[in-house]
Amino acid sequence: MREQPDLRHPALVACGRHPIMAVYDGSATSKHALAYAAGLARRSDRWLVILRIWRIGGGQAGRIRRLRTELAESDLGGLDIEIISRLGDPVRELITATAERRADAIVLGASRRLSRALLTARLMREAACPTVIVP
Repeated sequence: MREQPDLRHPALVACGRHPIMAVYDGSATSKHALAYAAGLARRSDRWLVILRIWRIGGGQAGRIRRLRTELAESDLGGLDIEIISRLGDPVRELITATAERRADAIVLGASRRLSRALLTARLMREAACPTVIVP
């Protein structure tokens, strides 16, 4: 079993270090995006923010537990990590979270679904940092 990553809220913004933000939904492409974002954060000496956005409400505590279990299987060792859970419009919540954390980049997985293509186009127009799409 892999060592559990440190999931505390890092106080690194005060040091001038901005995070890399990964959008994670449990899909295969979001797992690829998370791995890419983790590597980018390591190489650039940044911390990693993992953002999970749900469109509808539900048992948040159970969702966070399942999310942490899934993330424990990822190679996130050696990184300062913050997990953010949001509810609402994915683009709006992602842009808000990116601005709040002053992220240097957003990394998300590509999808064949039209909704993801529209989300990506809107995100790239409205985000204040580069958007990286990982296959």
